[in-house]
Amino acid sequence: MNELIMDKNSLWSLRLGFSNKEAATLKKVGLAGFLAASFNSEIDTALPPFLENSPKTIKEFKAYRKRINQAGTAEKKKKLKRKVQNTGELKLWLIDKIKKGNNPLRDKMVCFWHNHFVSTGQKVKINYWLYQHHQTLQKHAFGNFKTLTKAIVKSNAMVRYLDNNNNKKGNINENLSRELLELFTLGIGNYTENDIKNGAKALAGLGYGDETARYRKKLEVNEQITYLGKTGYFKADDLIDIIFEQKNIPYLITKKILQWFVYDLPTEQLVTYYGNYFRKVHFEIKPLLIKIFTEEYHKDIRGTKIKDPLVFAMQLLYELDLERIDSKSIAYFLKQQGMDLFDQPNVKGWDGGTSWLTSQTYLQRNQVADLLCSGKAIKRKKKKMATGKMQGKEKPILPTIKIQHTADDAKKVIAALGNRLLFEMNDTVYEDMMSVVNYDFDPKRKNASLAILRLFNYIVKTPEFQLV
Repeated sequence: MNELIMDKNSLWSLRLGFSNKEAATLKKVGLAGFLAASFNSEIDTALPPFLENSPKTIKEFKAYRKRINQAGTAEKKKKLKRKVQNTGELKLWLIDKIKKGNNPLRDKMVCFWHNHFVSTGQKVKINYWLYQHHQTLQKHAFGNFKTLTKAIVKSNAMVRYLDNNNNKKGNINENLSRELLELFTLGIGNYTENDIKNGAKALAGLGYGDETARYRKKLEVNEQITYLGKTGYFKADDLIDIIFEQKNIPYLITKKILQWFVYDLPTEQLVTYYGNYFRKVHFEIKPLLIKIFTEEYHKDIRGTKIKDPLVFAMQLLYELDLERIDSKSIAYFLKQQGMDLFDQPNVKGWDGGTSWLTSQTYLQRNQVADLLCSGKAIKRKKKKMATGKMQGKEKPILPTIKIQHTADDAKKVIAALGNRLLFEMNDTVYEDMMSVVNYDFDPKRKNASLAILRLFNYIVKTPEFQLV
């Protein structure tokens, strides 16, 4: 019994998405077919309704600030700011997209870029700019890394987040220049402090615009600089062109992609191998992903990643058929777990890996599993963010596990759930599962579904379920 058991299609539907929802599709069309459909998926360009009346141009933002300044009371000022600056609706919009979307790999890749090119609501404070930032990530999710980097550096959200609007002649701010090298492209050790200082001069004057940031002539520093060994009169795009000529440019991002999808601790050999290929294909993301997924798919790599909170939550909702649960509940759970969308703790983003599973977050996961399996709500402070509204003493509606009740004994039920949910099952876990379900399981009786639900709740709280 002590052997790997998770079905490969279930494993990779979790790696390439947020639940087991795509396992049947993967089995039917194969990995190559699934990837092709994902890369050809349509991009959602519809403006969210809550942004329809938000200011979008510099002229409109000036008028918005004027209204705030002229508001008669502190409460009116607060309401005006909340309408444009509260990221709550933006978070719910993104969670809804992921829950209802048919393109899990694109959504997961956008989440990767969301955590690579960090730009938070707490600092940016303008939802429309954060939305523009997100749309840029979506547009270039499978495109070219250099092209995406150029677009992000000139996004209003990034200019605001890293204070480049304050970077101007006579008052140089190095934040954007530093993170462009340290966190977005090359990584520490592949540049000098002079490169940061000179890069900041090239970025001086790059401030807010309507659709993208723009240079303001009076605030630019138009002098010759030396940057990563090249000398000339450079601006933002020139800096990025020079960065992408550097020897070590592929490895930081390749390592992070491997960590996001496949391994919490990828070997340096793998990082170098795939990084060299990434350079060979001129930093095109699609062929890199195809190579990584295709080659790693054929290896036995179960249990190499801790599920992030979003995968954990979405898998529970899918398995319990609770996909219509209030997105506020999910947003609250993610914040508890340290994966607050649009509000990472710092410019480095979420650390991932072992940071996802502390004693506190593990307990929270178990508590949420108990609540959802009992048909109750996820509690938020003193309120209940309901899976379904409960009035008076009305009994909660128990969820249903996505499993056919045709199995004629507990062993088959355990095997069916194990193949879908656990990367491995040792003898102790198997014996415990038998004791959980076997004493009252009868597929011909009503209690069959209750026994399966109880078994599912047990599985979800095992250490093995936290890994994929």
